[in-house]
Amino acid sequence: MSWLLGLLLWETVAPYFRLFLTARARCQHGLRNVGLGALNAVVVALLFVWAWKAVAAVATQHQFGILNWLGLTGWPAALGAVLLFDCWTYWWHRAAHELPGLWRFHRVHHSDAQMDVTTANRFHLGEIGLSSVLRIAVIPLAGFQFWHVVLYETLLQACVQWQHANVGLPPALERALRGLIVTPGLHKIHHSREPADTDSNYASLLSVWDRLFGSFRLRPRMTEIRFGLTGMDADSKQSIRGMIETPFRD
Repeated sequence: MSWLLGLLLWETVAPYFRLFLTARARCQHGLRNVGLGALNAVVVALLFVWAWKAVAAVATQHQFGILNWLGLTGWPAALGAVLLFDCWTYWWHRAAHELPGLWRFHRVHHSDAQMDVTTANRFHLGEIGLSSVLRIAVIPLAGFQFWHVVLYETLLQACVQWQHANVGLPPALERALRGLIVTPGLHKIHHSREPADTDSNYASLLSVWDRLFGSFRLRPRMTEIRFGLTGMDADSKQSIRGMIETPFRD
C-alpha cells in the first residue's frame, strides 16, 4: 500500500503527462480502474488461489516439474521460478495481442486513454480468469512451490504499478535500467495507440524477453505518445459497465 501511495504522490507532484483537467476527473478514472481490479482480486482469491496452492504442493511432493528435475532448491529455485514465470508471462501477454479472441478481452486494458498507476488494475475478468486457469497447469509443469508464486506476484504487482504510473525517469537512468528491466518509458510505448508501438515491449519484469524474441522497441519522441485505442474513447466505453461489455462488442 505504501508503494502505491508513493506512486500516486509522485505522479501528482511530477506527472509525465497532463492527463486530467480536474481532480474529480482523475478520481472518477481511478475509481473505475480500481473497481474493476477489486472484482478481479475477489474472484482470484475465491476461485484460484487454493488451486494454485494445491497443484504446487502435489508437484513438490512428487518432485515434478522443471525446477525439481534440475534439483534446484532454496533461493536458486526461487530465481529460476522468477525467470520461468516471467517468460511465461511474456508469452501470455504476447498471445493476448496476437490472438483475436484474447485481444477482445485484453483491449480493455489498452483502451485507457489516461494511463496512470490505476491502469495496472484495469483488466477484464475474462482475461484474468483464463490466465488463472492456465496457471493451474503452468505451476506444476514448472515445478513452482506456492511461495514462488507469491514471490513473483509480489514483484510483478510492484513493477506493473510503477510501469503504468504517470511518471518519468531521468534519461540516463531510464537508459541504464531498461537494459535489464521494464521501465515506465518502455511501457508507455506499449500503451501508445500506434499499432507498431502497441505490438511491442510485452515483457513484465525483465526486458530481456523482448530483446530475445524480437519485440523490443524504442521511440525517439516520447512526449508525442497518445494512449488508448482508436474508437474506444467514448465515456460509455470507459465506464465499468462499458469495460465489462467491451469483449462482446464489435
